[in-house]
Amino acid sequence: MPQYLTVAHLLRQLQDLDPNLQVRLAVNPDFPFAHFVGTEVVVTDGMAFLAEDGQEGYLPARARDALAWT
Repeated sequence: MPQYLTVAHLLRQLQDLDPNLQVRLAVNPDFPFAHFVGTEVVVTDGMAFLAEDGQEGYLPARARDALAWT
């Protein structure tokens, strides 16, 4: 996976998924948490920004393991 994710790469990653799946951000400062993704995309300075929209709780163990954040 590229260090700098592009819209094209993100679309390729998502294109075969169920379009009704909910989306969360996985964040690992010291403890892995799941965060809601905001509904707006802001494009500025040559980049697209997706806003975080609050913390849901701890990241599920399977997701932590898949990301090697154990």
